[in-house]
Formats: sequence, C-alpha cells, structure tokens
Amino acid sequence: MSGEIVMNGRFEGRRLTGVERYASEVLRCLRPAVGVVKPARPMSGLRGHAWEQFVLPRRIANDDLLWSPANTGPLSVSRQIVTIHDLSVLDHPEWFASSFRLWYLFLLPRLARNARLVLTVSEHSRRSIKRKFGLPDEKVLAIPNGVNLQQFHPTDTTAARAHYGLSKPYALFVGSLDPRKNLDRLLQAWVRLPEFKDVELVIAGSRGRIFKPVQMPGYTRRIRFLGYVPDEDLPGLYSGALFFIMPSLFEGFGLTVLEAMACGAPVITSYASALPEAAGNAAIQVDPTSVEGMAEAMRTLIVDEDLRRGLRQKGLDRASRFSWERSARQIAEVLASHA
Repeated sequence: MSGEIVMNGRFEGRRLTGVERYASEVLRCLRPAVGVVKPARPMSGLRGHAWEQFVLPRRIANDDLLWSPANTGPLSVSRQIVTIHDLSVLDHPEWFASSFRLWYLFLLPRLARNARLVLTVSEHSRRSIKRKFGLPDEKVLAIPNGVNLQQFHPTDTTAARAHYGLSKPYALFVGSLDPRKNLDRLLQAWVRLPEFKDVELVIAGSRGRIFKPVQMPGYTRRIRFLGYVPDEDLPGLYSGALFFIMPSLFEGFGLTVLEAMACGAPVITSYASALPEAAGNAAIQVDPTSVEGMAEAMRTLIVDEDLRRGLRQKGLDRASRFSWERSARQIAEVLASHA
C-alpha cells in the first residue's frame, strides 16, 4: 500500500479493554478508507513488541502514514500518528509489573517526540503528555472517546441475571482488577453498609498481566466476583444495576462510565484524572481516597429512588453526546491532513 493511511493492527485479537475498544470501534467507523497491517496471529508481550518494532516497518511503504492507536508504535517510523491514552505507567510506575514499566519508560518519550502528532482521549491526558514530554500545543490533540449506542442501551436484564445468578438488587463495578481501580477502598466502603442485607456488590473483571497484583481485603459477604465478562453480557448487567460505581484513582478517559450511563445505570465515580470529563454533571463524584465518602454516596443512592431516577435520565442524555462515529470523523480529518 503506497501513499495510504495504514493502521497498526497489533491490538486485534487481544482481550477487549478500553484501549482495544477504542481502536476497534474507530476502525469499524473508518473502514474501508484505512488499511490495517497486523500479525498473522495475535501477539502479546515481547513477541508483539518485536513484531511492531522490526516487522511492521517493513510492511508499510515509505510514503504511507501509519496510525498506531494503542499506546505503542515502531520507533523507526516517523510518518506516524500515535494515540497515547494516558501516562499512568509514568505517573504511577508502582502499579505496574517491572518488565512492562521499564519498556514503556523507554518507549513512550521517544515515540511521542518522534511521531508527527500525538492523539489522546481527554484534556487531562493532553496536558499530562505535553508537560511530561515537553511538546508544543500543536503536537498533542485530544479527541474524546465515544460509546456505541447500538450496543449499549437500556435492555432486558433477564438473561444476564439468570446467567450470573443475580437474584438480588446489586451495585456494579466493571473493570480490570488493578491498583488504579481503587477496589480495596471500594470493598472497605461496601462493608460499612451492613444494613443493606439484600443488596450485593458485583465485581465484573479480571486481573491484567501488566499490573501488579491487587491486595484486596478478604471480604466476601454480599460481594460477587464474576471474573471477565464478555462484551455481549455487559448491557444486561449495566441495565440491571441499582447503580454503577467507578472509584478509580486514575483513568485516561473512563469508557465504562459512559457505557453504564448509556444503559440507564445511575453512576458514582471519582473526581480523579479524566473521569469528570466523561461524567460531566450526570454522576455523583466522590474523593477516591475517602472510604467514608464512597460509602455515603452508595448509601444515598440505595435509599433515594428519586435521585436514581434523576441520574438515570442525566446519564442517558450525557451518553447521547458521545459517539464513536463522531470520534472517528475527527480522527479521519486529522489523518487526512497529515497523509
């Protein structure tokens, strides 16, 4: 492919988390205008990085523009736009496995400075990237994430409840079980609500290999760990929740906040990093370091049906303002202007 826009497709085939959802949803909207170069089979870890650094550059023409959408990219390709979603690995290296941390401490500064443009997904990340790497304003552009309203919308909850055995009212957390998600404090807050004997806290997610293990208290009463939940089950889980809670210490954007809102779940989130940009005024925002504040917010939502109803409508309105189609249009314009 000569003189074309080419997407770095190493993300394809990996388990779907926020970065992979971003890349796959934007690609869905951009096809067939953007070509994809990817390994013959999914690769992760050292093999994936080796393919990206040494094989990918040989598979694109010198006058192609490469877009790398998932925090990595080949250092030898200067005709490249890279999406860096956040700098959590630089700001909080203590959360990450040592091999991952060392590689990204080496890669990200060089990648950002060598690329033609750095895209990111929030103003919080844009400011952080500019400051950390000493880049000028015009080198870093924030284009917000979206939500797929064809997939995430209020839906019947019967199948999801039956599949996961959820017969009681429940609060819901969805995300990887890693240190930045603040699950230890969430569980501490939950056990401060013993009066709600018929309400469960449901944790949907699994531990990512790139993070250090989370040391969580051994609480089990009224807490359900579902493990990794496939994409098709998420709308039913969101729609059936009494409320959704995302108390993260750090997020580059906060996709699950929008997904929950789009499905009609009232939302509690933290006011850390980029989460206020996703939530706007459509969620209860709490101090992620305050166990008591988190507990009080959950107590209030459990007992106040009118507040839940109001947040549900605000959330639906908020989510409707974000779409992957709009994000993709803006990204396409940027790519075309640099091709």
